[in-house]
Amino acid sequence: MVIALHKPYGVLSQFTPEPGSRWRTLADFKLPPRVYALGRLDADSEGLLLLSDEAGLNSRLLDPAAGHRREYWVQVEGVPADEALKKLAAGVSIGGYRTQPCTARRLDPAPAIAPRDPPIRVRKSVPDSWLALELIEGKNRQVRRMTAAVGHPTLRLVRVRTGQFLLGDLAPGEWRELTAAERAAVFA
Repeated sequence: MVIALHKPYGVLSQFTPEPGSRWRTLADFKLPPRVYALGRLDADSEGLLLLSDEAGLNSRLLDPAAGHRREYWVQVEGVPADEALKKLAAGVSIGGYRTQPCTARRLDPAPAIAPRDPPIRVRKSVPDSWLALELIEGKNRQVRRMTAAVGHPTLRLVRVRTGQFLLGDLAPGEWRELTAAERAAVFA
């Protein structure tokens, strides 16, 4: 079985709490027994998190050699110039590692997504904008580190697609089992 969960802000991508952590866990969502997350989203990231009870899917989905694309909508501080988008697309250095080439584009108009609880911090003197980044890799906090490397810190991060499967209108905190066709779209 493969499940799509719209992971809200403030939830760890695991079932057991971290000692002293203020974050909720996947145990709060009444998921079927024996499922585990296919990949991760940081507690301060939102969006599509896939879970499964099938061994082997994690490496099949997350190995960069398999080329499974994941799309993120990223609200950043400021409005990146074309040059910043070109740098993101070509790959940037983060912590001694050069990211693989990706797709980077502005989302204009901004996407219509539910407000975050709690809301992002807003600075009246600094505008914000939305980008779409499509990656085939997922290093620790990679998207946040990439946008910071080009001078535009991430304010909000939402994964909206894995493979050809879209998060769609699944509300934060909701989950459902994927159909055979949807499952095929994940691995397309």
